[in-house]
Amino acid sequence: MGNTTYRPRKQARRDMEHNEVILFEHRRYGVGERINAASDRLLREQVGLEAKWRALMAQPEEGAATAEYAVVLVAATGFAAVLVALMKSDTVKTLLTNIVKKALSV
Repeated sequence: MGNTTYRPRKQARRDMEHNEVILFEHRRYGVGERINAASDRLLREQVGLEAKWRALMAQPEEGAATAEYAVVLVAATGFAAVLVALMKSDTVKTLLTNIVKKALSV
């Protein structure tokens, strides 16, 4: 039967009792300690994740304001360029001149 060695009965009984005590203590204390340790680890991880989440949510959007400001400036500059191009066209000049003359002649 494999690697069994001969031991006197008393020694075998003592080993068996010792193993039963170890097994009982392992069941009684070891598993509970493992469950408590796992529970503590999970709690620490949960607290850590919650802290990270809160930190991410509480951070000010410093770069977003600068980027939004830049986009608004580019859009305003583009709109101004379109208005300047329209104002320089002969059609718009004539139209505006006629409106002003009509308003002043009344």
